[in-house]
Amino acid sequence: MQPSFPSAHEAPALIPHQGRFSLLTEDGELLSLSAGEVRERLHAMPAPLVVHAPALARKLDLPPTGQPSPWLDLLELFTFVYPARPVAPTPRGLALALGLDAQSIEQAEADVLPNLLSILLGELARQARTGQIDLLAALTVRLGQAGWIWTGTVAETIGLHSRMTNNGRLAEDAMQPTDALRVWRHLPKWEESAQRPPPASHPISPAEARERLVNILGSDAEVRSGQADFASVSTEAFTPRTMRGDPAIVLAEAGTGTGKTLGYIAPASLWAERNDGAVWLSTYTRHLQRQIEQETKRLYPEPATHRQKVVLRKGRENYLCLLNMEEAVNSAASRPAGITIALCMLARWALTTADGDLFGGDLPGWFGDLFGHGNLAGVADRRGECIHGACPHYQRCFVEHSIRRAHDAALVIANHALVMTQAAYAQAGMSDDDEAGEQGNIPTRYVFDEGHHLADAADSAFSAELSGLETAELRRWLLGAEGRRSRARGLKRRLDDLVVGHPKLENPLDAALLAATALPAPGWSTRLAPEAANTPPPEPTELNTPFPPEPAVDQPVMENPTEAFLRLLRQQAMARSAEGGKQSIHTAMECDLHPLVPDMAEAGQQLARALSRIVEPLRTLSERLQARLEEDADTLDATTRGRIEAMTRALRRRAISRLDAWMTMLAALDQPPEPGSTPAHIHFIRLERRDKQRMNEQDVGLYRHWLDPTIPFAGIMAMPAQGMLMTSATLRDQQGGGKESDEAETAWEAAEARTGANHFPSPALRASLASPFDYTRQTRAFIVTDVDNSSLVDLSAAFRTLFQSSGGGGLGLFTAISRLRGVYDRIAPTLEEEGLPIYAQHVDAMDNNTLVDIFRTEEHACLLGTDAMRDGVDVPGNALRLVVFERVPWPRPDILHRERRIHLSGGDPKGFDDRIARLRLRQAFGRLIRRQSDRGVFVLLDRRTPTRLLSAFPDGVAVERCGLAQTARQITAFLAEQAGQN
Repeated sequence: MQPSFPSAHEAPALIPHQGRFSLLTEDGELLSLSAGEVRERLHAMPAPLVVHAPALARKLDLPPTGQPSPWLDLLELFTFVYPARPVAPTPRGLALALGLDAQSIEQAEADVLPNLLSILLGELARQARTGQIDLLAALTVRLGQAGWIWTGTVAETIGLHSRMTNNGRLAEDAMQPTDALRVWRHLPKWEESAQRPPPASHPISPAEARERLVNILGSDAEVRSGQADFASVSTEAFTPRTMRGDPAIVLAEAGTGTGKTLGYIAPASLWAERNDGAVWLSTYTRHLQRQIEQETKRLYPEPATHRQKVVLRKGRENYLCLLNMEEAVNSAASRPAGITIALCMLARWALTTADGDLFGGDLPGWFGDLFGHGNLAGVADRRGECIHGACPHYQRCFVEHSIRRAHDAALVIANHALVMTQAAYAQAGMSDDDEAGEQGNIPTRYVFDEGHHLADAADSAFSAELSGLETAELRRWLLGAEGRRSRARGLKRRLDDLVVGHPKLENPLDAALLAATALPAPGWSTRLAPEAANTPPPEPTELNTPFPPEPAVDQPVMENPTEAFLRLLRQQAMARSAEGGKQSIHTAMECDLHPLVPDMAEAGQQLARALSRIVEPLRTLSERLQARLEEDADTLDATTRGRIEAMTRALRRRAISRLDAWMTMLAALDQPPEPGSTPAHIHFIRLERRDKQRMNEQDVGLYRHWLDPTIPFAGIMAMPAQGMLMTSATLRDQQGGGKESDEAETAWEAAEARTGANHFPSPALRASLASPFDYTRQTRAFIVTDVDNSSLVDLSAAFRTLFQSSGGGGLGLFTAISRLRGVYDRIAPTLEEEGLPIYAQHVDAMDNNTLVDIFRTEEHACLLGTDAMRDGVDVPGNALRLVVFERVPWPRPDILHRERRIHLSGGDPKGFDDRIARLRLRQAFGRLIRRQSDRGVFVLLDRRTPTRLLSAFPDGVAVERCGLAQTARQITAFLAEQAGQN
């Protein structure tokens, strides 16, 4: 142990406070200092207690703190003491999480931090006394070796020195520091069980669903008039279907505040129990998945029962990969100390976590900000390299645990993307689930919450991209690292002993890997420009990477066919795209695929032939691996059989299906669309740029999207699904004007088109439940008429004035990241000085969940965000009392939208645009009121807002057009009046 670690007991404390900084000195003096004064003192004083050191460093205009941190960050200690307990990373958030009374910390300054330290150390001492001392001691020693600043205080608290031998080491029979990081040795194994039989088809009645809802809610729940009606109508999605490929569809709009989550959980759980099956509850984002999971705890309050009955499923890339963790631990000694600190914290978390979810689970969202985002990415399977049964940690794998738990669950909470890809893979026999092909494990009942996003999710799931990044990624998946220092495993390493000694398998594998050199070589992006066309790729250095012989010195370098095609895509995009880049630093240029620039067709044919030389041997390899299962059935053990099955699925998913899609796209080069025809797919070229400089491209590619992406969605869901409930608060667009019956029918038809319900054989059952809120009394809405929202100066002044008028509690919504950042930079100092802390998506280095947690915790904070905040924020209470939208959220005028408004608008392209804008406005307004006691104001900073869009707001909301100053006065008066009434 190193004796030089500071003790935290007498340390000063420092927090941001009302635009300045509150400092508790070593002598107990409480000071209010400017940033400059703090910077001067930091050099002379001991390491201070802080909360969220990286954020504090940014506020002080200091370099990132890094690891080991020079400050005693209480969040680091919290991570060590409570490793799987998310908390808002602010002094108030930490105080609330540790049980301090909210009123006692309302105006807390730096003197609250020593109290928080005492609570954390008290809990740490308790853990050391109750059986965790071996793990705590081993991790503390390893953290001390890496220079963790909390080592001395933690060692003193757990009595570490009494466990050390005379030579300064832990006793030989105790857990050793290196062993503490090898968490895979201590995690439970999953065990195989009998396959679950197919579910029965017993229906449930509306009365039973209502009764289940009453039991879930309990006697003290808030009464919501439409919730029971929603539960009743939802039962129709659980009726047995009468014809194959014709599921029962319920399309239910449930206004904000209806309580639709518990409204569908009630019948879903009842059906699952009665029929011994699983209902998949799907939503749009990871954040919303967690919200649904929290609601299910009211149904299953006992933790063990909840874990058995409810499973949250995500893509494999979201979870801790134990093999990657092992490789990181084995190489940590030769890498910077900060990596060891991160691995120690991950090891502590891995032994506590419920499901191993790194992103959006019980690992705090600010973990990457403290310990390095790259360290998180390094221990996740972000590149599809899983070797399944060949992995030594296969039976302890978090993903495999969740897959098997889902087999026996009642409710599986997933997202739209996972549901669609899993259904498509199951249909093609490529599921990630070993038993998905078995009838008993194919889901038959689905609830699609946030149903208005189904088309967006389908658009992403069923599109194809032939780009530099995608093709280079496939090359890396096939060939491995190619000489770079990387843990990337090529296909040869992953197949390993499965093909060795089997010429029928080795030959197609070697042929495919040899042909894979036609994909972009490392450094491809630097060779896209014409002047770099003749630059050869770097020489490979990995011995096991197959490459063709290098050309002789006097021979010309053969141009890579993929790079040649990408270069022509770039040329066409540069030649035909309008100069963009005014709205975001992540800008792109687009152009139509046809007509082609010269040589494009020939380059596409050459690339198609090159891709064929890759895919055909891979297809042969997959078929022969599959045949080996039958030929060697009497000699293959279960592990080897599982590996072969997993690798054949991986080959088809990661390579064969992708290559087939690319070859189909290349065939479209010779098929220009007929004028006036309605295409099934839209093809276009996109050139991505890192910033505003023309020559700083990131990627270029050919893209293919379905004109109507709900067609493939309906196609893959029609066969497995027996019933589906599609629900949202904003399914329909009420545009106002015209005959009421005609308008209602048009709105429902549009909702069916947006969800894909119109593509199923039988018509959907339609239902609409009105919001229980009194919007006339609870809200005000304004359109500001004297602000030029194209001027960043005017826009910033408006946001600052409005947030000041509400005393914080403001959510600012933007349609462009660049404007969000510009406004943040201009208003943050002023608001901070007035005690109104401001946070921003795309500015603060935290995920959206953490930003929302902070916003919910800090009652006078403000938050800026884009469309993810518009659709996914649930902040009841006074913490959200003002929503400010910088402009009408018109659809982005790109090629995809152009084609869809032509072919899917029913001859009314202007109305098509209006409908999208109205639905987005409805979503934004829906953030404001989340329960009966909420009050709030909605402001739109767009004086050009057409009156026809105002029907987006609920009945009873009178939108007033007035100037900024008058709007600010009315906001202050309305909120003060409501506060007085409460």
